[in-house]
Amino acid sequence: MRALGLAGRYRRRRQRTTIPDPGAGIRPDLIGRDFTPDAAGLDTRWCGDITYIATEEGWLYLATVIDIASRRVVGWATADHLRTDLVTAALLQTWARRRPTRPVIFHLDKGCQYTSADYTALAERLGVRLSVGRTGQCWDNQHHQEVAPDAPLQVSIGR
Repeated sequence: MRALGLAGRYRRRRQRTTIPDPGAGIRPDLIGRDFTPDAAGLDTRWCGDITYIATEEGWLYLATVIDIASRRVVGWATADHLRTDLVTAALLQTWARRRPTRPVIFHLDKGCQYTSADYTALAERLGVRLSVGRTGQCWDNQHHQEVAPDAPLQVSIGR
């Protein structure tokens, strides 16, 4: 292999991606792991997460908002950083596109972008109730992870 200039590939060490804000307040779990789709519940329960996309120019971060009832991406934003304004832009775009008439529960992880004071203030201003699952429970975000592989495709074709 060496004579041919070939080298084996190896897996990189996994990086921790959800970094909680130690100063953030405690939020309740308003979803209770009930991610059952319900057509009558459109725009009442959303979940959100950030997907990391490797590009030739570096990392691209895609913040998506998924309607639990329809299992579709209803809002998104991209950036080359992981600051709060990435997830803020996704929530604002979702709100402008969907204009919910009923209260919305938005289920998120405990990442510092979602637990920041600015994001909390925006959610309160919009009337969105923020919900967070327990630490270390991958099932709390399972619904988003099932849809997330399709999220860049849904975003690119404008669904």
